[in-house]
Amino acid sequence: MKHFFTLMCVALCSVCALGQAPAAQAPAATKDPVASSLRALLQRSQNNTIGAIEAMPADKFSYKPTADQMTFAHLAVHIIGFNNGFCAKAADVPAPKVEEPKESDSKDDLVAAVKASYSFCSDALSKMDDSKLADTIDLFGGRQAPRAMAALILASGWSDHYAAAAMYLRLNGILPPSAQPKK
Repeated sequence: MKHFFTLMCVALCSVCALGQAPAAQAPAATKDPVASSLRALLQRSQNNTIGAIEAMPADKFSYKPTADQMTFAHLAVHIIGFNNGFCAKAADVPAPKVEEPKESDSKDDLVAAVKASYSFCSDALSKMDDSKLADTIDLFGGRQAPRAMAALILASGWSDHYAAAAMYLRLNGILPPSAQPKK
């Protein structure tokens, strides 16, 4: 019986050793990990946020959940300025010269301007590398910070903006893009 248990232990240890995954290999070094990560996040933000703005009916662009909150159109206007400003700061390129959008603009005009702001971000971030992240920049309102802060604000802002747009959609009985069933 003792011999049986010894054989079973040896057999089980051999099976366990065979079933183990090979030692984890270190991931390949990524050139410009911050810029590369922003470019990856951009695609998701662009798809979800543009999808959310397109999903809101034109007659609901004046909707706001409470008197103290912004309208959906104001959120779209904010996203446009945010993208143009922070993508320029993060990538160290000039912000685009665009006509300032207004809440009173049509849905079609606001959707086009949001798309243009994401297009600008895509172009700007394609030129970005990590070599300037430590540079001191004027972040906003005279506040000085490293360029890396603009990149972090950009990433967190994209999530915040989509979350707000998704909430506005849900409050109007519309399923946001990220909650849609896979096709």
